[in-house]
Amino acid sequence: MFPGLGGAATAAAPGGGAAAEPAPAKDGSDDINLCDLLDKPMCYARNENKSYPLGNLFIGDSRLGMQSDADEQLIIHLAFQEFVKVKSIKFSEWNMGSQPDMNPVTVHIHINRNNLGFEDIEDVDPAQTITLTTADLHEMSDPIDLYFVKFQRVKSLTFFIEDNAGGDVTAIGGLQIMGRTVATTNMNDFKKQG
Repeated sequence: MFPGLGGAATAAAPGGGAAAEPAPAKDGSDDINLCDLLDKPMCYARNENKSYPLGNLFIGDSRLGMQSDADEQLIIHLAFQEFVKVKSIKFSEWNMGSQPDMNPVTVHIHINRNNLGFEDIEDVDPAQTITLTTADLHEMSDPIDLYFVKFQRVKSLTFFIEDNAGGDVTAIGGLQIMGRTVATTNMNDFKKQG
């Protein structure tokens, strides 16, 4: 067959043994918080309050969190360093639920869509729309499972928070995205033949 491609013939290594081939890439086996894999310079938010920016979502302190600026709508775009499988998401309430009218309610989730703004995001069909309740936002509540088949090869997620529970602005205390890495080919593992 073809040397180095899993065929019958393999090149002999010095000393008479068969050459070691790199192990095939595997998907991640455990769910992890994918926020650790964010490509932070490529992440952005539209209509964010500069005093409560996007980066505060990942600090772990709901008193800081993120708030919208001019009205209740908010766009959050998160880009990953590599392709991932997203299993679930967890929004947390701002400031331990002290202002429940600022909680997000309707969230549209878009996959692999870059540069969506308020002028065009309502014209694009989301991969999934979720409706959050106050119970969903509690610190100890379970994450919300997403449609498994639609979130298998995700390079970026765009969240459009359409409305909230009645406040002038929307506030989010934290965000977790749970899932796994996707097997990819590391071109550095290949050796030049011939």
